[in-house]
Amino acid sequence: MSSNNMSSGEPNKTSGQFHSTKGTAVEAIGNMTGATSWQNSGREEHAQGEAEYNAARAKGYAEGAADRVSGKKDAVVGAVTGDKSQQAQGNARHDKGETQQDINRKI
Repeated sequence: MSSNNMSSGEPNKTSGQFHSTKGTAVEAIGNMTGATSWQNSGREEHAQGEAEYNAARAKGYAEGAADRVSGKKDAVVGAVTGDKSQQAQGNARHDKGETQQDINRKI
């Protein structure tokens, strides 16, 4: 099992879920066969997958927060200066950031 599931160097939710599930399956096979190396390998891969998933979720949440702040700033500047286009773009970015945070919020 790879010690780094992140091929691009960035955490990825899909890859993290895959390795978490695969690790669980490998551990289960190890439990059924009594192969402690499979049990340990599966547990390790599961933990790494969960860590990658959680890191990707945290990264997405932080990016959403940045978009919300930047969008709010643009919307306010647009409103103050009368630039309706900047105001609309700021509101859209704010809403995008809010959605991204909701998707990555820990349940």
